[in-house]
Amino acid sequence: MTASTANYLWSLGDVLGQGATASVYKARNKRTGEQVAVKVFNQLSYSRPYEVQMREFEMLRRLNHNNIVKLFSVEELSNKQKVLVMEYCSGGSLLSLLEEPENTFGLPETEFLIVLQCVVQGMNHLREKGVVHRDIKPGNIMRQVGEDGRSVYKLTDFGAARELEDEEKFVSIYGTEEYLHPDMYERAVLRRPQHKAYGVSVDLWSIGVTFYHAAAGSLPFTPYGGPRRNKPTMFKITKEKPVGAIAGVQKVNDGLIEWSYQLPNSCLLSKGLRCQLVPVLAGILEADQEKCWTFDQFFSATTEILQRVSVYLFSLQQATAHLYTHTHTWVGLEQQYFLFLGHDLSLKGSMKVVNFPSTSPSQPLLLLSRTPETHAGLPFREPEMPNIPSRFDIMADYSFSKLIVGVVYQYLRIVRSLHTHRELFLHGYYSYMEKVGRECGDSLLTISMVNMRLHSCLSSEHRLHTLRQFPLQAPDSTDDSKKLRLIRENLPVYAGAIREFQTRLEHMHVELAKHSENLAEDNSIQKMEFLLEKIMAIHQQYRKDRLTGKLAYNDEQIHKFEKIHLSSHIKRVKVLFREECLQKYRDLVLHVSVVSVLHVSVVSVLHVCVVSALYMCVVGALYMCVVSVLCVCCQYSSCECC
Repeated sequence: MTASTANYLWSLGDVLGQGATASVYKARNKRTGEQVAVKVFNQLSYSRPYEVQMREFEMLRRLNHNNIVKLFSVEELSNKQKVLVMEYCSGGSLLSLLEEPENTFGLPETEFLIVLQCVVQGMNHLREKGVVHRDIKPGNIMRQVGEDGRSVYKLTDFGAARELEDEEKFVSIYGTEEYLHPDMYERAVLRRPQHKAYGVSVDLWSIGVTFYHAAAGSLPFTPYGGPRRNKPTMFKITKEKPVGAIAGVQKVNDGLIEWSYQLPNSCLLSKGLRCQLVPVLAGILEADQEKCWTFDQFFSATTEILQRVSVYLFSLQQATAHLYTHTHTWVGLEQQYFLFLGHDLSLKGSMKVVNFPSTSPSQPLLLLSRTPETHAGLPFREPEMPNIPSRFDIMADYSFSKLIVGVVYQYLRIVRSLHTHRELFLHGYYSYMEKVGRECGDSLLTISMVNMRLHSCLSSEHRLHTLRQFPLQAPDSTDDSKKLRLIRENLPVYAGAIREFQTRLEHMHVELAKHSENLAEDNSIQKMEFLLEKIMAIHQQYRKDRLTGKLAYNDEQIHKFEKIHLSSHIKRVKVLFREECLQKYRDLVLHVSVVSVLHVSVVSVLHVCVVSALYMCVVGALYMCVVSVLCVCCQYSSCECC
């Protein structure tokens, strides 16, 4: 079946979304074929006061911003029902994106930052226009995908929106209960009488829940049984949340609430971004409207996050990846040695981060400290694998399979990251060892030159000793003479140590070559992808079973067989991760840790050689100068010693 207005046509099967007062369809312009979204209001919507009905039309006409869904026109059906013709967003909603199994533990950092930027900019436009949305949630944030594949998120559904300045209040209730401010939740959901007024901070609470959901993949406040089944506890969690807490979960019926002051470990955001985001969430997820952040504070903090420059760094000694986001400067660079794309990178003290080369997770700055560093251990935690339901239950099996797909995606991300880390180790240490090899050759050449200078200085010292037999004022060179002899004794030791290090470098080159071959032949990623495909196929079958409801006998047997296969695939995922991926990573880390120790020792040896060479140059020059002067004196006194 189809429906149409004067200029647009749509199928009633192309539903994009449904609400209490309207349905949204994908439609096409009758003349151009352009795709649009049409919001068709039902009869219930007309039971609202006329000014409320017109509010959304008027609101959308006032708003004009790239992060707010555009209103093209207002048309009518043949029965005079109003139809809003709006911009069509091909990527669905943020909620639909979060419901995809691969985003079970939240969005990747790059996508989350796009969400953050778009929502902040869209909300800033609303505040500039004096508008409060009152129903912010992932389902009301639409995703447009550009030709370059980059997402643009847009606020939509302004049916609950109204004009409201920062100091004004309202008393009417709108919103979706999981994202409602606790004061509104108490009245709208629990139906408790109260006479509170609400300000613009209610939008901040909804934004906080939305951002947490996007970052972690789950709602921040969850009572036992879920928010819709245990509403009194849901209100208790949000209302009694301690200051600074950003999440609260009840895992047992009538049990204690487990408060969290950090994002979960499974979150895909970097440590640096988490440290910046958590204070924002704590500030806007504040039930007391008087203590909640203002929009000015919110915009200031989020703008600072978005304006910071990201620098990807991989520490070869600590075996860890870091993401630094600063607009300021780095200090202590003198004790650090950097490589970038296989070449030395000279970073001077207090250098501005904006002047660093452009980096990425696969092309970071590689860091070697000139001082000993402690290995940080495994860079990732193994994901927690839930227990498979023992009983036959279509709904429970579907939910379990969906969760398992998300967990295996997490395994796959870690396997890919471990593979990238191994590549960085090999590239970094290959480049470093080539550099050290050149420095060792240069140092041996320096030692050879020092030996020549040493021989000249000691010959000069002998001449000075001969000159002391005559009544001339020759300087006392006893201390320098001792130092020169000490250097003569130690230089062969330094040279031997460097040659020994060169030999060890050659052996390490051979070992690294073996690891490079192993990495090139490693197909762990492909194996994990294969297992993920198998598990996703079972999940899709369970999804069909859920929609079917009661299964026939043969279908039920197939369902049970698939459960056995699912259990087998889960075991294979664990074995692949632990016995192949982790073991290969540990083997490489163990090998390169030897290089890290030698790095510190060779730096010390080369430093001593350089210092000795400089000392020899200075002392040798002085000796030659003294000898030259004394020889001139000897010539004037008819001395034949020179």
